[in-house]
Amino acid sequence: MSISNKPSLLQSTALGGTAAMFAVNFTHPIELVKTRVQVSNEGIIATCSSTMRNEGLSAFWKGIPWAYCREGSYTAIRLGAYAPVRDAIGAGAPDAPAHMKFLAGALTGAVGSVAGNPFDVLKTLSQTNKSESLPLMSLVGKMYRDQGIGGFYRGVQVNIMRAITLNATKMGVYDISKGYVVDTTGWQRNSAKTAFCSSFLAGFFMTVTVSPFDRVRTALMNQPTDAKLYDGMTDCLVKTVRNEGILSLWKGFIPIWARFAPMATLQLLTIEFLYSSFGFKGI
Repeated sequence: MSISNKPSLLQSTALGGTAAMFAVNFTHPIELVKTRVQVSNEGIIATCSSTMRNEGLSAFWKGIPWAYCREGSYTAIRLGAYAPVRDAIGAGAPDAPAHMKFLAGALTGAVGSVAGNPFDVLKTLSQTNKSESLPLMSLVGKMYRDQGIGGFYRGVQVNIMRAITLNATKMGVYDISKGYVVDTTGWQRNSAKTAFCSSFLAGFFMTVTVSPFDRVRTALMNQPTDAKLYDGMTDCLVKTVRNEGILSLWKGFIPIWARFAPMATLQLLTIEFLYSSFGFKGI
């Protein structure tokens, strides 16, 4: 397919945001459970049961408006901008060096995390709130009143590190896996079967590499709006390991994987479908 069929950076980012906002409708309940498991001593089943019993089914979608904002900024950039950035740094060929594909994922992940951090903070606070949901603007006003603009960027350092690791793993493994799947099965690179298998692999490796960053990020972002429990990423990491042990950094591994696998699959299948629908070359 000719280079003229490649989407521009803006076109690809818009399609990435559309794919992400579609996928989050299905994965948001899993993320809510994951977030609550990370900030409590309850297991997955107990968390699901108490949420359903005390708050009802709709509680699993608490924070969904902020999730839409996050996907429309953070994920739009890290998912949608990947292919244009990869091509711009000369890593577009299937046999391009793996480290260049990981670099493209890291770059788009870092930029996206800065854009989406305020929505990430508000989403996390909404998801862990077990009482009656606060109106959207009330939560924003309370955060600004208590901590100013800086409150919306709490945890931004670890969020950038998490996004770099996540997107480098996700997009790099997905891109490389497509080549292996095609070579092994003989399927077309742009087929849904190839995309499904490659995205499922990407989801697993994302969970392995991202879980520690996700644990620290959740702890930082879940601090009360009127209190500061940790003095940055390093302090949070040290206190978490000291109080709960090194393996606590992978706390919530199963719900994280349960979210990442379908999330990666839905996002990547959807953006590949959108690329094809608009006549663009796939990832």
